[in-house]
Order: sequence, then structure tokens, then C-alpha cells
Amino acid sequence: MTPPLFLDKIEALSRLGTCTVANTIEEFHVRLRNEGFCDGSIKCQFPGLPPIAGYAVTAKVRCSVPPSIGHSFHDRTDWWDSILRTPAPRIVVLEDVDDPPGQGALVGELHANIIRALGCIGCITNGAVRNLPEAEGLKLQLFSSTIAVSHAFAHLISLDEPVEIGGLRIQPGDLLHADQHGVLKIPHEIASDIPAKAKESAARRQPLIDYCWSPGFSVIGLRNLFRETE
Repeated sequence: MTPPLFLDKIEALSRLGTCTVANTIEEFHVRLRNEGFCDGSIKCQFPGLPPIAGYAVTAKVRCSVPPSIGHSFHDRTDWWDSILRTPAPRIVVLEDVDDPPGQGALVGELHANIIRALGCIGCITNGAVRNLPEAEGLKLQLFSSTIAVSHAFAHLISLDEPVEIGGLRIQPGDLLHADQHGVLKIPHEIASDIPAKAKESAARRQPLIDYCWSPGFSVIGLRNLFRETE
């Protein structure tokens, strides 16, 4: 894994909106503009919470199949060790392998408290989450395709493997950024440069925004200003 950023760099990223981060990544020309983010199937459950930035802790879950013996699966406590091996701040990323996903939810009140205590600031899944008021009270941001009333037979089937969430392939340790707009992967090689670049980009755009609300606004004037800023 690439060495983690210093905490101040992560905090600087978390002060930016995900749309701003996406726009800024485009300026580095390190990937295509239609790559690097989850599709619209992955929804933010708490739009009022601020953006988050952190490192992915990946796992795969299944919820539809009961155990061969007993009524529920035992928790895999080795998952907790896996979480702590990942640099903080941490974001849990769970690929639900059921077809369709979301028949139950691993992350509810209990697991929300556990992963929050382990330094996780969010959870992203293509499946379901539940106990939303409790998670929001913990300021644990959740992204999912749906919400479930039950955990059903939720259990972990693998840890620390690549997963795919909303069309985005996520590796353990990937740097993620997310807010009410969705989930974005940040290339490690440019991560520390994004806040300063975003500030420069905002300064270039601001005259255009200001002109839109100026007394002398006109299409001709706006077109000329666009040419000057290109």
C-alpha cells in the first residue's frame, strides 16, 4: 500500500465537496472523466453530514443463506484486526454478493458502534444498511443501494479482497472521498496536491460566477470572459 497521507492532508480533503474533488482530479489527466466513482445506485443516507475522506477496509458479505447448523452465523472477530491494520481514518466497504443484494444488512446498530469505535467514519455497500438514527447519531456516514429492516443471515465471507461497488472497483487501502453526491476514489499519486489545486480552480471560476450576478451581465460579456479564462 502507498504510505498514508498525514492527517492534515486527509482533513484538507474532507473539507472539500466530492464534486470539487472530482473536478480537480480531471485537471491532473490521470484517468478518464467517466471513471473513478460509484454510479447512482449507491445513495448517501445522511446528506446533512459533512464529506468524508479515508482508506478503504474491504470485505464481502452474504445475507440470504442460513448456516448449516444453528440459527445465525458467529461474528468474525478477525475482521476487527483487519480494520485496525488499515490506516485511519477508515471507511468500511462491503460488497454484498447476494443476487439481488440487500436481502439483509450487516451494518446496523451493533456493527455501527463497533466500526465507529475502531476508527471508521463511514460504510459503503452495494447492499443494505439499517438502524439509521443510531448510525447518524454516531456520525457514521452510510452509503448503500437500499435499506433493510432485518440483518437476515448477514455474515462476512472474505476480508481484504478487491470489491466492486456501484461499478467501481475498490482495493484494500484505496483512498476514498464521499458526500451527499456519492463516492469517489482518489489516485494516491495526486492526493496531497488536490486541496491547493482546488483552491486555484475556484479562484479561476469565481469571476465567471460573480459576472453572472453583476448589473452589467450579458451573454456577449459572459462569452468574452469565458475566452479570457480558458
